Amino acid sequence: MNRTRFFILPLLLFLIAFSSQAQQQLMPPHVRVTGVGEVKVPPTEVVVNLGVETREKTLDAARRASDKAAASIINYLKKQGVDAKDIQTSYVTLQPVYNGGEYGRTTPDFYLAQKSMTVVLKKLNKYDEILAGLYEVGANRVDGVRFQVADLEKYKAEARQRAVADAMQKATSLTSELGAKVGRVYSINENTYNDGPRPMYKTAMMESAAYDANGPTIAGGEVVISSNVDVVFVIE
Repeated sequence: MNRTRFFILPLLLFLIAFSSQAQQQLMPPHVRVTGVGEVKVPPTEVVVNLGVETREKTLDAARRASDKAAASIINYLKKQGVDAKDIQTSYVTLQPVYNGGEYGRTTPDFYLAQKSMTVVLKKLNKYDEILAGLYEVGANRVDGVRFQVADLEKYKAEARQRAVADAMQKATSLTSELGAKVGRVYSINENTYNDGPRPMYKTAMMESAAYDANGPTIAGGEVVISSNVDVVFVIE
């Protein structure tokens, strides 16, 4: 029985290797190209990561102060027209803090309560006004600002179409120069991604000349959606 297995295993390995080699040898004449497509659009939304941090002598006081500030922030945002689904609490912590180095202390110096929230603002022209209001109602930390577009899938599809057209143009150009002709598609792989905002330097300079020190404090730039398509065409 063991001797039979000894002969069968190498045979199977040989057949798999032979089959793979045969498939590679049977691949028709082809041309492989990479098409690139890119779409640049101004952002339509700004995502703000903000936080509330309170320090109190007792655990309950820290919790209540944090909850009160968070509630004020949510109420303020709703009054500014921000939809409830665009407001999300992303992080909550409540912990004692010991500043001294004395070993075995059981009483903390204070209790630290933190709440982080993510807010999507769809009116970029109200960013400065809303941010100033957030500080007034209790927010005391801004952890980050990110620009994005709402209908991203539409621009992904457009970038993909441009990448496919670019691949077709490259394949046609290569084969025609050699007296051949592009045939059917043999294989295709695609990767679409979002590069994030890129600064629009010309626009930024124009804005700086048009606004004084009390003007807008952010520049959205442009969001770049890119697509790479690897295509193998059969050569006729």
